[in-house]
Amino acid sequence: MNKKNNKAKLKIGLALGSGAARGCSHIGIINALNENGIIPDIVCGTSIGALVGASYAAGNLQKLEKWSLSLTKIETAKFFEINTSLNGFVNTKRMHSFLNQNVVEDDLLIENIKRKYGAVATDLETGNEIWFTEGNVIDAVWAAISLPGLFPAVRNNNKWLVDGGLVNPVPVTLCRELGADIVIAVNLNGDIVGKHFVRGDKKSNNKNGVGNKITSFVKDYTDALFQNSKDEENPPGLFDAIAGSVNIAQDRITRHRLSENPPDIILTPKLSHIGLLEFYRAAEAINEGKICVEKMLNEIKNIIKA
Repeated sequence: MNKKNNKAKLKIGLALGSGAARGCSHIGIINALNENGIIPDIVCGTSIGALVGASYAAGNLQKLEKWSLSLTKIETAKFFEINTSLNGFVNTKRMHSFLNQNVVEDDLLIENIKRKYGAVATDLETGNEIWFTEGNVIDAVWAAISLPGLFPAVRNNNKWLVDGGLVNPVPVTLCRELGADIVIAVNLNGDIVGKHFVRGDKKSNNKNGVGNKITSFVKDYTDALFQNSKDEENPPGLFDAIAGSVNIAQDRITRHRLSENPPDIILTPKLSHIGLLEFYRAAEAINEGKICVEKMLNEIKNIIKA
C-alpha cells in the first residue's frame, strides 16, 4: 500500500507481546497512546498481551487496571495452588472469575468487538502457530496465556493449545494480516535474559503449632514464588527456573521473528526488575509503559504522519 496516497485510511495495529507480570506495562502503553490521540484500529496479542488486548478491545481496560493496582503479594499467590494433577499450578476457577470480571464475559465473540482483535496460541502437538480472529474471546485468551508449567493445555478444535509466546512472542504478522498499515509492537522481554534470577533457600522451618504451620506455609509458598535470595550455591527455585527458560527461548524467538517481520515502531519498556509472577508490581510496570511511550512519542507521531 502507498501510505502517502492513503493517509486517511491508514490503520494502526498494536502488537502486544508476551511477558507474564510484565504485561501490566501494556496497560500504561495503551493509556499513553490514547492520551496522545493514537488509537489503534487493530489489537493483537500473545500470552499476557492477548489478555490485556482483549480487555482493551472489549472496553474493560480501566477495570483491569484498577484490579491490577489493588493486588498484593498474598492476593497474587492465591492464584496458584499445589495440587496432585501436575498439569499446572494456576487456580483455574479463580482465574476464570478474574477473566469474567476484568477482561471479557464468557459469551463475547471476537466478531462482535468493535475494534479488530486477534490472539496467538501454539498447537502443542505440531508446534504450529494458531491465530484466533473469530469465535469466543475468552477461549482465545485462555489458549494464548496457557504457559506450560503454570497452566494446563487448552483443548480447542481437537487441538491441545498452549501459550503463543512459544512461537510468536510479539505478533506483528497477525497485525499485518488483519489489515494494519502501521504496526506498533511492544516487546516486554528485550532486557530480561540473565536478569532477576532467584536462588532457592535451603533453610527449613521448624515452627510448631497449627497456626504457625499455616502461617509458615503461606509465607514459604509466596517466598517460593517471589522472594529474592543471594545464595549463589543453591539451585534456582521452580518458578524462577521456568521463568529463566521462558525468557531465553522467547528472547531468541522474538529477535528472529522481528528481524523477519519488523514493525514500524517497537516499544521496549525497561522491565528486567519485575519477575515472571510479580503481578503485585503492576504500578511499576504500568509506569514503565507510560515512560516508554513518552520517550518514543515524537518518532511514533512522525511515522504515523509520514
